[in-house]
Formats: sequence, structure tokens, C-alpha cells
Amino acid sequence: MPPAAVSRLPACPGVYRFRDARGRVLYIGRATALRSRVASYWSDLRDREHLAPMVAAVARIEAVACASVHEASWLERNLLEARLPPWNRTAGGQESVVYLRLDARPGSPGLRVSYQSQPAGGQVRYFGPYLGGLRARQAAAGLGRIAPLAYAGAGLSGTHRDLARTRGVTGGDRDRIARRLTAVLEREPGAVADARGELVALRERAARELSFELAGRIQAELEALDWITGPQRVTSMDPGDLEVHGWAGGVLVRFAVTGGRLCQWSQRACGQAQAASRLAASPPGWAAFASRNAELAAALTPPR
Repeated sequence: MPPAAVSRLPACPGVYRFRDARGRVLYIGRATALRSRVASYWSDLRDREHLAPMVAAVARIEAVACASVHEASWLERNLLEARLPPWNRTAGGQESVVYLRLDARPGSPGLRVSYQSQPAGGQVRYFGPYLGGLRARQAAAGLGRIAPLAYAGAGLSGTHRDLARTRGVTGGDRDRIARRLTAVLEREPGAVADARGELVALRERAARELSFELAGRIQAELEALDWITGPQRVTSMDPGDLEVHGWAGGVLVRFAVTGGRLCQWSQRACGQAQAASRLAASPPGWAAFASRNAELAAALTPPR
């Protein structure tokens, strides 16, 4: 039977952590839906039967609620790379770390996957980082369907010139298309919603025309677009360091960002007056994240 704390977990994406009776971290995992994922350890382990001894030793459950599955994936990776608990097999995930390179220069416009970022300059910008080269390529392909920047270049070959004409794209559209892609990659809600709407319409038209393979590809591109545009703040290209604190119900949570990655998470009992200075020093932009997770930590903390 799962511990009572499981019922207090939210159904959102996140990262969970199991501790034993001595407070040692046994395991860190990520979830699309925290409550159902954690509950599964006390129902049917299936191909995870090797974890049964670990489950028997769990005395405490901790969790961080994330704004997207992508954010949860990044947070799990960062925590495991910082310290590997005894029941985790690998440090971090298996996905490649990639970026999207937006080039708006007349001679080489396009949106491409890059395995490294460079200092942005002029009409070249990098977005990310993202987990998963396949997802990034699928997202770029989907965006290329509705914002074909590559066809707005100068000096196109005969074949590409014909394709540009078919798509109704000229060099004069280059800046407009680049601005649209920038808005999507910066996660502007209206731009993301418009991009999704166009891809959904293309998928539905393909299905009506019985082009099911094409419809399937566009569906995969939609899912990839959701992956790269979902809220994600635990890993960034900003190499700065900072500490974030949140407090609720006598529990102080601390998150440490090092080199742009949130890689440390701790929590402890603390009075509100003691927490005040740490809360005041936390970056305001992180307040909602820290407060939400302090409330979750308080809800999961066993009564003393």
C-alpha cells in the first residue's frame, strides 16, 4: 500500500525523490504525472522488480512540481549528474543536449539543429538548450512547414527557387518569417498558439486526404513543438549562479543554480522569521516556482 503522502502529490509533471528512515536519498525519478507515477511503485513494478527492496526501504517522499515534462526531464538530469543515488543506474538522461540555430542572413537562412551554441551575433541566434536531437529536428521541420525561412534566401538554386515560388515565399519575406520563428522560440503564447493551430490544420487536412503517414509526421512535429516551447527554466544558456528559497508550513526549500543549471535541491524545517532573509534575497522571477514547491514540501512532510 502506498504511503499516505502519495495522495498529496499533484498530477502535474515533476521530479520525485525517495529517502530511507535515516534520511539518505535512495532514488530520483521524473514523471509526467507525479501522483500516478509514484503510486505505481506500490502497485505493479512490472519491469522494475529489481526496485522492490528499495521500495520497502522508502520512509519519505519529496517532490518538485515542474511546469512541463521537458522541465522535469532537465531537472532530473541535473540532479543525477550532480549526485547519483544508490538505486539510480545512470547519471542523467540519455537524450542529447541540442540547440536550435536561427540564421536570418540572406545567404543562408534557416532553422537548424546544433550540438553547441556560439555567441549570437547579427542575424544568427541560438535557442535552447533542449533535450533530444530527434525532437528538436521534428520541431524545426514542423516550423519549416508554416514558416519556410530557408526558401527566403538569396541565390536559390533552380529546384529551391521553384519550391519557394510554390510556397509563395520571396526574399522580401525573410525578416518577417525570422521574427515569427523568434517569437515561437521565445515562447510567446500567441505565436506558439498560432503555430500549433496551423500545424493542426495541416494534420487534419492530411488525414481527410487519407495521407495518414504525413498526418503522423505532423502529429510528431506538434508534440516536438510542445516539448521545445513548454515552460522550462531549470536549465538555460545564462551561465549565472543563484540561490532560490521558498517557505511554507514550517518548511524551507532551497534550490541552487550553478552555471545556468538547477542542480541542488534541499529542504528542512525552519521558522518563518528565520526564513525571511533568504526569501528576501531570492530572485523575484523565481518566487512562484519556489512558493509552489515549498507548499508541496510542507504537504509531503510527515507530522512531528
